[in-house]
Amino acid sequence: MTDSRIALVTGGNRGIGLEVCRQLAARGLHVLLAARDEERGERAAESLRAGGGQVAFVPLDVADEASVHALARAHPRVDVLVNNAAVLLGEDGDALSIPLGAYRESLEVNFLGPLALCQAFVPGMRERGHGRVVNVSSGAGQLSGMGGYAPAYSASKAALNALTRLVAHAGGRRVLVNSVDPGWVRTDMGGQSAPRSVEQGADTVVWLATLPEGGPSGGFYHDRRPVPW
Repeated sequence: MTDSRIALVTGGNRGIGLEVCRQLAARGLHVLLAARDEERGERAAESLRAGGGQVAFVPLDVADEASVHALARAHPRVDVLVNNAAVLLGEDGDALSIPLGAYRESLEVNFLGPLALCQAFVPGMRERGHGRVVNVSSGAGQLSGMGGYAPAYSASKAALNALTRLVAHAGGRRVLVNSVDPGWVRTDMGGQSAPRSVEQGADTVVWLATLPEGGPSGGFYHDRRPVPW
């Protein structure tokens, strides 16, 4: 069964992003697999097309505003936006010792990139009366339990959670905007000792990306259940 909706997944060439692309394509959505590396992105998209999915690679550097604008010009309609691309910097050290550069880069990729994409695509969703935005966050961004882990990463994910609330308000009731804590997942970022598979990490992302009308918005979820901010 095909679906006319178009989904854009950033950081889609590997890990959770690739699995989200796979699952959305299996549901019949047209998937734009976005990544910085053209060779890896094309290879990932081809692997999903070989399985029958409608998947196209699109070049995107979320930290480059011009790249975001170029993508929006080439593909002005996006119905589902999954902000998955991220960097993990500054794991070694506390909040006072991590260089400011690590904070800046983390915010550029993990917060400002999703913001730029929301500004590019959510107004169109609002005008069409339908849209889904899923921000792939982290338990590290939860203020309710935040400690000393990876300060630059944690701060950027907390900012992403704040963006979820702000865009949920701006998008209106027909555009559902939510954050996900996928847990500790076996990816290049999470490492092979992580307890969760990419399928488990992607499940709630796909669930929120395909919510029915009247579904929740402005929430933070783990394993399809709301969690504290």
